Amino acid sequence: MRVHLGSDHAGFELKELLATRLSEIGHEVVDHGPKAFDPQDDYPPFCLRAAEAVVGDQGSLGVVIGGSGNGELIAANKVRGVRAALAWNKNTALLARGHNDANVVAVGARLHVPDEVVALVEAFLAEPFSQEARHSRRIAMLTEYEQHGTLPPLP
Repeated sequence: MRVHLGSDHAGFELKELLATRLSEIGHEVVDHGPKAFDPQDDYPPFCLRAAEAVVGDQGSLGVVIGGSGNGELIAANKVRGVRAALAWNKNTALLARGHNDANVVAVGARLHVPDEVVALVEAFLAEPFSQEARHSRRIAMLTEYEQHGTLPPLP
């Protein structure tokens, strides 16, 4: 699977580690930066490019990494067609894919040891969308709103 990565300075070392580990287990990694550590860089240029690449590359997934993962999550979710989720443990990573068909996962480098992040990213990448009708229905509502601004009807 092709995996698009983006980070900021806080996530740089973890992004580099993930790129190596994911490549070792057979994923095709596309690194959208940063290419070098810069303690003053900003996450939007890198995370927006990773998110746009996921949307334009059917079947791929993305990982965005920062200090907490929150800013990177917000940036990724600004891209039409992205469903990014913040994962803080394996269960949230699995549910993001299985229930929400998330195509980008955000993680906080300052909140986990590297092996935890590798495990939750690997879980996210391996988990398929469940295709359950209730989850598909909810995603369709969000897609309709994203594309046309149409609010779903109230129950």
